[in-house]
Amino acid sequence: MESKHVHEQIAAMRQSFFNEEVLNENFSQLEQLEGKDNPNFVEEVFTMYLRDSIAFLETIEEAMKTIPIDSIKMDSILHQLKGSSDSVGANKVLKEVNKTRQVLGKGNLERTKASILELRKEYDNFKTKLEPYFQI
Repeated sequence: MESKHVHEQIAAMRQSFFNEEVLNENFSQLEQLEGKDNPNFVEEVFTMYLRDSIAFLETIEEAMKTIPIDSIKMDSILHQLKGSSDSVGANKVLKEVNKTRQVLGKGNLERTKASILELRKEYDNFKTKLEPYFQI
């Protein structure tokens, strides 16, 4: 009986991620790649994503402290974060990355800093929501 409750809890959490647009259909595609030969595939991909994306964010935050900022380097890192976020279906993070790249491209330093703060906030929210899902 407890197992059924856990499965229902997992299903409800998963559905909430889609309802809140935290995840997109790319997450479902990842799930389809998981099988009996690799039952933890999605969790392993997310572990790598979280590890790599935090490194990208920290590099971006450090780059913002240098004057003048290297917008080409920052855009390159944001592009990598965009690809990673899209691959795992991190929908809201992906949207914030796209917004940040647009602002960066316009050359407005203050708006870029604000956008990076929003990106970090969205990433932190994403991580906070998904970690319990994989712990269950």
